[in-house]
Amino acid sequence: MNDPQYRLRRAEHEFASVRKDARTAYLLWFLTGIIGGHRFYLGDTGRSVAMLFTLGGLGLWTLADVLFVGRRVRAVNSARRAEIMARYGMIDA
Repeated sequence: MNDPQYRLRRAEHEFASVRKDARTAYLLWFLTGIIGGHRFYLGDTGRSVAMLFTLGGLGLWTLADVLFVGRRVRAVNSARRAEIMARYGMIDA
């Protein structure tokens, strides 16, 4: 089907299924921040492994991340949405 509204609904539905939630990321930061659980959730595998083996940079990265988790969630969601919209041939405003 080549209907633009249909493609837009499909794209929005796909984005909704992969969208990350800031509350979940902050909860993971609170519960598993020292081992990088919130970073694993957001797909930052390299930093997650580094946090895992250094215990959150001896706690410093963990403390700093409380300031950056919300911004990282927005960046991840923005990149995922743009990728999905591009795949469906939509221009993301």
